[in-house]
Amino acid sequence: MSLESDIAVLRDVPLFAELSADQLRLLAFGAEHRRLRSGETLFRASARADAGFVVATGEVVLTTTTPKGEKTVGRHGPGTLLGELALVTETRRPATAVTTCDCDVIRIPRALFRRMLEEYPEIAFALHNRIADDLGRMTADIMALEERFDPADR
Repeated sequence: MSLESDIAVLRDVPLFAELSADQLRLLAFGAEHRRLRSGETLFRASARADAGFVVATGEVVLTTTTPKGEKTVGRHGPGTLLGELALVTETRRPATAVTTCDCDVIRIPRALFRRMLEEYPEIAFALHNRIADDLGRMTADIMALEERFDPADR
């Protein structure tokens, strides 16, 4: 894939949707394009995470290991950003990511993203809003689950 096609893919990622053409070009230029075969592991659960990955083509399945075996926790296609938290802080991968077909991914190192945040504060603002929205959704989900598992009802 070309730099221009990587820019087009990055533009479709919600976190990057508000970036200017020049900002997207800078991000795409500093990122690393990887081509993976079907069945290849992109990353493993509990591995150190130092980058986010945008799925450019194909599909990636996320799995975790439970006492009952391996569990699929998500399937992600083009335009999906995997490891968003790794762009801003040291963390570990919560799941294993494996390709289901030949895939292209764009690896965005944390160091590159941090430079973007320093140079373009509006990206930090967009990230802040995204995290706040995600936290609000998670809180609502927890509240809904709490009603199902309230100890007073047992």
